[in-house]
Amino acid sequence: MTRTRTELFFMASGLLVAYLLTRVCAWSYPLGAHVVWWCGAAAMVATVLMGLGPLRRAWRADMADA
Repeated sequence: MTRTRTELFFMASGLLVAYLLTRVCAWSYPLGAHVVWWCGAAAMVATVLMGLGPLRRAWRADMADA
């Protein structure tokens, strides 16, 4: 299960970074904060969607090793 945990860690790290960057950008541009949050949400969704393939492959590899 180490590969699966590693992929989950990277996915969670990407989400955390996207959230923090979005928060800082929204703080620095209050007039467009609403748009910045929508763009940040799209980046977070993209992070999850792009991580699903590697996560599935890691899970299958871990199941094959078990």
